[in-house]
Amino acid sequence: MLTGKQRSYLKGLANRIEPIFQVGKGSINDNMIKQFNDALEARELIKVNVLKNSPGEVREICEEVARMTKSEIVQVIGNKFVLYRESKENKVIDINH
Repeated sequence: MLTGKQRSYLKGLANRIEPIFQVGKGSINDNMIKQFNDALEARELIKVNVLKNSPGEVREICEEVARMTKSEIVQVIGNKFVLYRESKENKVIDINH
């Protein structure tokens, strides 16, 4: 579970990154979850764009992806959300600075 200070730090980092995934009308499938897991392992912090034609609300989609990837929700803002999961192999972000 992230503390408020850790979440604020990650939000600051997330401001500088572009969304690397889009969730559209196909919603979430196993292949997409595998890609999310690979990206979280490589980057630790990812931003996702939810398209207007996707079924469901941004918050619902975010919570489902976070649950399926065992990641933490950093923020949901507008049609985007940010997820964080500490990498096992390539730890880059120190959230306890």
